[in-house]
Amino acid sequence: MSSQVLSEQASARVFVGLLRAHAAATRKLSAQLSVDHGLTLSDFEVLLRLSRAPDRRLRRVDLAEQVLLTASGITRLLDGLERSGFVERGSCSTDRRVVYAVLTDDGLEKLRAARNTHLEQIEAYFQARLDENELEELTGLLVRLDEGGEDDSCDPPEE
Repeated sequence: MSSQVLSEQASARVFVGLLRAHAAATRKLSAQLSVDHGLTLSDFEVLLRLSRAPDRRLRRVDLAEQVLLTASGITRLLDGLERSGFVERGSCSTDRRVVYAVLTDDGLEKLRAARNTHLEQIEAYFQARLDENELEELTGLLVRLDEGGEDDSCDPPEE
């Protein structure tokens, strides 16, 4: 077999491994977050992004893009968060077509409450599988693959 074919097979195995690892971690951590706080990982991410946005508000279309959801997907997700009182709709004074998602005080409180146990669960999940050196090495490799360069912390802003 040529080295190019072997390299392509190795890359494919890495990609499949990355997808499976992501799915396993997502499934486990989302289930725990749901049991403990009634939130999915997507809910948590939306609350976190809104908490970091100016005035705790983002255009719904921009929020959808940031969390990699379609317009209908973000609508369904935000509908649930609105029913729970964690997010509310906001309007734009200069363009009636623009609709904002606005984090409420209850939403910020929910995010802060969920953050601590969620971080503990993340640590427990990874430390049960990887030692400190492996965690550092994996972090370095994943950073090299990340083209977004976004903040990787789960911390909402301090008041």
